[in-house]
Amino acid sequence: MREHPSATAKSNPEKSVNVLLVEDSAVLAEILSEALSEIPEVDLVGVVDSEAEAYGVIARKRVDLIFLDLQLKQGTGFGILRALTDMHPAPRCVVLTNHDLPEYQTAVMALGATYFLDKARDYHRLPEIVRAIISVIAVE
Repeated sequence: MREHPSATAKSNPEKSVNVLLVEDSAVLAEILSEALSEIPEVDLVGVVDSEAEAYGVIARKRVDLIFLDLQLKQGTGFGILRALTDMHPAPRCVVLTNHDLPEYQTAVMALGATYFLDKARDYHRLPEIVRAIISVIAVE
């Protein structure tokens, strides 16, 4: 697991969200973590590539939002989504995948994912999605 170097609270904590990135591609993880770090509302608390590492971060830190790949080095995004169903409150999950199949979308949404995005097509929507999730969290 790589801890993000600026994993400290932002100046306005009620307008920020603790984000965990779960991605098996090191290249894509770097690109996504840089993009997320550029969103002022994001505190990137970790970047991991397996189910076990994701559970470790979730156990140690407050995680509000997970950007989740479905295919991991060990385990799957589906396994993480299943495990989160027992957490209250559970982090919001945004699935980012190259496997943009209708049956996958149906399955992840049934498991509680907030969004299902194609990595190539929907990448530009990250800031908009983060802000939408923050606005929902703020009123809960």
